[in-house]
Amino acid sequence: MNLEKIVFGFFIIFACTLNFGFVIGDIDRPELHHRFELFAALIATVLKLGDRTHIGATHLATSLVATFQLLWAAGYWMWFVNISGLEMTGTTMSTIVSLSAGALLANLVSVVLLIGETLRQNR
Repeated sequence: MNLEKIVFGFFIIFACTLNFGFVIGDIDRPELHHRFELFAALIATVLKLGDRTHIGATHLATSLVATFQLLWAAGYWMWFVNISGLEMTGTTMSTIVSLSAGALLANLVSVVLLIGETLRQNR
């Protein structure tokens, strides 16, 4: 077994599952979406490291898209709650969850690429 591929696959799937965990639930109910889960999804997405092949470049691209989406969601949350001191509303939370759902889509693409690459290597 190749330890690098195990770690790579782990972080791809971990980022996707954390991102899914944050997104799941009513979009406008803040109590169903925990900020630490958003932060953990962001960290796991950043830790996805690929190889230097074409598929590795595609994994990196999906990781960058997901990272930007999650950073935007976290920044939006931080701005509204911590900087401007406003109370979290359903509208604000729905924007944060929508941005995170975009990151989830990028993470799902990464998982599909990983599965496709795994199936191709076994032949």
